[in-house]
Parts: sequence; C-alpha cells; structure tokens
Amino acid sequence: MTVKDITNDCKDKMEKTIEATKAKFANIRAGRANVSMLDGIKIEQYGALAPLKQVSSVSAPEARVLIIDPWDKSFIGKIEKAILAANLGVTPNNDGRIIRLVLPELTAERRKEYVKMAKVETENGKVAIRNIRKDINNAIKKLEKDKANPVSEDEVKKLEDDVQKLTDSYIKSIDDLFVKKEKEIITI
Repeated sequence: MTVKDITNDCKDKMEKTIEATKAKFANIRAGRANVSMLDGIKIEQYGALAPLKQVSSVSAPEARVLIIDPWDKSFIGKIEKAILAANLGVTPNNDGRIIRLVLPELTAERRKEYVKMAKVETENGKVAIRNIRKDINNAIKKLEKDKANPVSEDEVKKLEDDVQKLTDSYIKSIDDLFVKKEKEIITI
C-alpha cells in the first residue's frame, strides 16, 4: 500500500460511515411521514426476501400518512405482517388494494426517545470513524517498518496528522448531522 492509497482508503471508509449514519437517521421518525422509514422492511417474495420498495410503490401524500400500493395485490397480507413485525409503532390499515399507515402525532416523550436513538447512532458513527483512524494508523506504522519501501519518520508523522485532521472533520460532520436531525425531531 502506498501513502496515497492509505489516504484515499481513509477518506472512502469515512465517507461510507457518514452515508451509513445518514441512512440510520432516515429511519428515525421526525414529525413528518417519510418513505425512508420503511427502508428496512423486507417482504418474503417467491422464496426470497425483497425490500418493500421492490414489491410496491410507497408515497407520503400527507404529512402523517404513508401509502403502500403493492404491484401484486396478493402480497398485501405479507406486507402488513412485515410492517407489524418491524415495530414502527403504527398499525397498518388494509383495504384490500392499498395499505395506509397513519402516523400518530409525536408526544414530547416519544420525541425525546427519538433524540436518544439519534444520539446512539451518532456515537456509533463516531466510534466507526475512530476505528477507521486506528486501522489506518496501523497501516501507516507498517509502511514505516517496510524494508522494501521505507517511509521516513517525518512522512509518517505528517500522515498521522492528516488522518487525525480527516477524523476530526468527519466527526464534526456526524455531529452536524445529529444537530440537524435533533432539530427535525423536536420541531413540531
């Protein structure tokens, strides 16, 4: 691995962590209905599990309503069971053609729970970033000890400083995402 490979690898992994944290935040409900709340739901289809979006169209026509319109109406029961199993705190209304999810108004207590969930995801993201830093620093140390292509102590120190700056930057990005999500959850 070269110095440039290590830096690019660090950026790629940290960027993926940011995207994963955004995806986790999308699953945490705020005041409005959001189709991404259903992203984790899988439906058994012809012997395999498929994401809900592959077997139906999902829309949010109103602030607190989600509509699921299965392409194959025979899946409506399976979709309903999967939504109940996902424990979203919503009971699906099935009229035989579509499933309507009416999201209840969030109470102050429930909003606090969602903020706590967002804090947990924030911490998970930060831990992942720090683990990436640790792995990259270990790779840098291996470069220093590499007999075939040694790297000077100054270069190692500069690389470690660069990795730390990247780490700080990405952790700040995760904190910024949390502040935005917290505001979204708390806003009535």
